[in-house]
Amino acid sequence: MGEYEEFAEALFGQLSVEIDEEKEISSLAVKAKEDLAGKVEFKDIEEITKDVVPQFKEKIKDFLGIEVPNNIEFKFPELEDLKRLKGEKVFADNESKEFVRDLFDAVAKENNAKIAELMKKDTAKYLVYSTYAIQYISKITTTYGDYLDGVIYLNRFILSRYPQIILHKQGEPYESRFENVNSGYTGGIKMAVLEELIHSTQEKLHQINKDAAMQVNKINEELAGIILELDTETVNMLAEYCQLQTVPDDFPFAKRANLFFFLNPDHFLIEQIGPDVMTFTHVEMDPKIKEAIPQLLDIYKRWLAPIQHHHAAFTAMEGMAGFAIENILKDDQDFQNYLTTFMGTDFSSYQVRKSMGKDFTKAIYEKLGSNTFKKIIDIPPNTRELKDPQLYLSKLSQ
Repeated sequence: MGEYEEFAEALFGQLSVEIDEEKEISSLAVKAKEDLAGKVEFKDIEEITKDVVPQFKEKIKDFLGIEVPNNIEFKFPELEDLKRLKGEKVFADNESKEFVRDLFDAVAKENNAKIAELMKKDTAKYLVYSTYAIQYISKITTTYGDYLDGVIYLNRFILSRYPQIILHKQGEPYESRFENVNSGYTGGIKMAVLEELIHSTQEKLHQINKDAAMQVNKINEELAGIILELDTETVNMLAEYCQLQTVPDDFPFAKRANLFFFLNPDHFLIEQIGPDVMTFTHVEMDPKIKEAIPQLLDIYKRWLAPIQHHHAAFTAMEGMAGFAIENILKDDQDFQNYLTTFMGTDFSSYQVRKSMGKDFTKAIYEKLGSNTFKKIIDIPPNTRELKDPQLYLSKLSQ
């Protein structure tokens, strides 16, 4: 087996816990469906979605003062299509988009040979975008919905199986326990629909996020290309100096991959400086690393602005949605049952969960009321303002 093939196997090794969980969910759902047949039946998620969308459009209009677009489409993908969808949410430029699609398709099909082939075809792109495959696909079993380009995607794989599995685990008599689980199932769909409808109103923030992410990815591709071109002596010196895991000399790609993952600004700067890097305007770096890779400091400097734009837009979008869900669903019994039955928590615990975006939105809402949401979309906050909402309010009053 060649080095690329081994690296492809390692990718699935990193996803093995999630892949095993997906298989277990599928297996448990088959058993649950057999045992529940003829006793109780859950409505299809499409039917529940159709019922709740009109009321949530009104609630969003009332609370946020924003209209949900009329042309929103709903889709309900199963597992493989969900994994391909995650590839569409990796914002790469036209030059890299097809590579990303091929990579996520290969991961969805668990096709080692195709992944090794993609690695050989464009090693720099693989180094950058394989990290997304691990990061995004590992969250599929905990992500109920996605919004992209006028379409809301609801996770049929999870939403259609979890209620059956939960009721089956509770045991007989299913009929008397059905109402509570069914209410929680409806509450989970309500939460997902509401969140993604809110995201559908944030098109300006989506565009900022998308443009910034593309710039970040292009800079990371550039860094990957530089590291792949380094001579072996420099790679060995840096690996030793940075105390990276020892790799045999007959695995030259793995050596460079380890170095890229370590020096990638998403890892290196945040690990070295901490999350405060999101408010920095400059970076400094270790002279020895700078001497070995002179281009690195310039790459880090160029990375700062787009990563901060990406972070700010994403945090604002999630914060708006989180704050609105908390307020719109606070008295909804189905949502309360979802929290207790599916999440093992309650509304009070849910409410106190810390989130920079939600805390920022709450602080602005206390001053501006329902005007908050239009303002955040029209005049997005920066990373400093997210940490200190008073700075944002001062900007608005100028």
